[in-house]
Amino acid sequence: QVQVVESGGGLVQAGASLRLTCTASGRLFEVNNAMAWFRQAPGKEREFVGGVSSGGNSAYLDSVKGRFTVSRDNDHNTLFLQMNSLKSEDTAHYYCAVRRGILRKLTDDYPFWGQGTQVTVSS
Repeated sequence: QVQVVESGGGLVQAGASLRLTCTASGRLFEVNNAMAWFRQAPGKEREFVGGVSSGGNSAYLDSVKGRFTVSRDNDHNTLFLQMNSLKSEDTAHYYCAVRRGILRKLTDDYPFWGQGTQVTVSS
């Protein structure tokens, strides 16, 4: 059984910072794995934001590079998303996803998902 829970979303002003937390548990973490953040705004496709594998490989959506940072606490199976210089365009429902194997960027590659947390950025 794999469980994924996100927290840390909220309403903030443009330019502010926010940190999202994803805590996961289950047999998945006994093998190579990857954890990633996705986001989905109303009327848009869910998109990969950033992620990191258990081996340390990371990747980001181009529009968040330099502003967002993903990191892991492997001892506690936790993924963080540090979001700085937030823009109204970052407003979306943010999801944490987990998979066995390498880091990938497609929604369909991830079998385990949290319920998501809402991030709203006002101008």
